Amino acid sequence: MQEKILNWHKEHRQNLTVGERAADKMRNGMGSWRFVMIFIFFMLLWAWVNTNGSWHHWDNYPFILLNLFLSMLAGLQGAILLIAAKRADAVSAAMAEHDYRTNVDAAKDIQKLMELNEQQLRMITDLQKQISKLK
Repeated sequence: MQEKILNWHKEHRQNLTVGERAADKMRNGMGSWRFVMIFIFFMLLWAWVNTNGSWHHWDNYPFILLNLFLSMLAGLQGAILLIAAKRADAVSAAMAEHDYRTNVDAAKDIQKLMELNEQQLRMITDLQKQISKLK
């Protein structure tokens, strides 16, 4: 049976924990224009609902409850972004290690090829000497 060959990135993604996957998804979501637009819309809607209309305003101006939620969100976002940054650093370090190992292997292969080339040059030189003696 043939063994399935995976590249480094696919293999790395398969080994992620649930928390690491969640941090990556949240980072990607919070770092998007979609999130920014939804967030701005939510804040404008909150302000409009709590200043206009005839229904009960649960968070009157200066929107202390909204400020509390925004502070909690900022604290949570900071932690999530730090987790995601730590993961990105780990991925960069792993990729650098992989690149280093690849370069070391390539240097060994090049050294072997250079030795083979030198051996072939010696053989050609010996053959040229033998041919010149026959003439």
